[in-house]
Amino acid sequence: MLVRRHIRRMGVMRVFHVLAVALLALPANAQTDSEPRVPTSRAEIGLSFVPVVKQATPAVVNIYARRIVQARRSPFQDDPFFGELFRDFGNARPRVQNSLGSGVIVSADGYVVSNYHVVGQADDIRVVLNDRREYTARVLIGDEASDLAILKIDAVDMPYLPLRDSGTVEVGELVLAIGNPFGVGQTVSSGIVSGLARSGTATGNGRGYFIQTDAPINPGNSGGALIDIAGRMIGINTSILTRSGGSNGIGFAIPAALVAAFLEQARDGKTAFERPWAGALGQPVDADLSEGLGMLRPEGVIITALHRASPLAEAGLAVGDVVIEVAGQPVNTPEEMLFHMSVQGLGETVEMVYLHEAARVQADVTLIAPPDDPPRDTHVLGNREVLGGLEVARINPAVTAELGLPLNKDGIVVMTPGRLGQRVGLRPGDIIRRVDRIVLETPADLGPALLQAAPNVLLDVERGGRRVILRFRA
Repeated sequence: MLVRRHIRRMGVMRVFHVLAVALLALPANAQTDSEPRVPTSRAEIGLSFVPVVKQATPAVVNIYARRIVQARRSPFQDDPFFGELFRDFGNARPRVQNSLGSGVIVSADGYVVSNYHVVGQADDIRVVLNDRREYTARVLIGDEASDLAILKIDAVDMPYLPLRDSGTVEVGELVLAIGNPFGVGQTVSSGIVSGLARSGTATGNGRGYFIQTDAPINPGNSGGALIDIAGRMIGINTSILTRSGGSNGIGFAIPAALVAAFLEQARDGKTAFERPWAGALGQPVDADLSEGLGMLRPEGVIITALHRASPLAEAGLAVGDVVIEVAGQPVNTPEEMLFHMSVQGLGETVEMVYLHEAARVQADVTLIAPPDDPPRDTHVLGNREVLGGLEVARINPAVTAELGLPLNKDGIVVMTPGRLGQRVGLRPGDIIRRVDRIVLETPADLGPALLQAAPNVLLDVERGGRRVILRFRA
């Protein structure tokens, strides 16, 4: 009775306080290592992100990129109808395009990573450190598909961020985003990892595999670092989902594992990122597909097409098989599958687990570049030929990967249309099926076929799976 009256006098909140003090008074061995522990000293209560920020911010830089483009000034450019009609009106004049973003120094000898959309095709790139030192940078590798770029500055003993294996990152981890939002200067924001394996959801050029975070990311943060509370970089901030232009709590970062693959190729002297070629098309397995395949639950990527030279076909996979793991990591989208292949690197062998007729099978797949076989036999029409300057090639896996053509296409494809080819309506990636009624066997057949068809030429072209007829007078 005395205890009950005492509790009523103290009130419920007072009881909670007493219990908390009692917990603090427990000996250290009264709690297991797996259980959360309340702070036991003033030093622990005063913990903050300050030491991590001091360690990381010197390695995050501001990037100023400038590009000179040829632009035409038309009096009708703002008109919805005449603007398109007179888009080529007037003389082209050089115009300077400026972009602002962030970057991260990832090695002491001056390698810097940023987004392709920040530095891609720039004529002049300046890297500015937190201590106001400035360096001129050059792009070693720029990849629009991954929205990543590796730059180099001539410097030594630079502050840099170590890369963490992004495969160990888990949802719920505390993270910090460091960058230069809106050009106001270097800024740090905090949040958590709110999602993993996001693919096809980011805006901009990147269409890959992303880490999702709710740490505020705004324009200018692109290319900045997403770090864990140990100061290790887990990703490069690249884009956000927003309607207002500001952060709504859904941001995306390119995982550090892919950054490491880019860095390795840049150190090896590569000028373009070489990603493994799967030679396959696939789609996620949804509930309907899993039921039809007799699977217990929806998972994996079902193979819908295979190139005859695909390393997956060489390893025994077939159309209709479901890939569920690559290098020990589960995959549920084609982007995830390609990501886990890309971080392994060319020439490596990766273990794939797949379902074949409901049976679980393991296969070792050798990661190769898209083969340049049969030879592309690139041919450029001479200046005195019809459509002089037009560059064509035979389609093979390497050409297919370069131009983003559908799998298993063949024929003669436009690599560069040239000035005259562009004028008649040709585009890179157009497959020229016939010139009038002449079927092309090799790229070198195009010039004689055009000459034979002149002066009234008809090109039978396949573009994006559709037939396009182009007529012109030579």
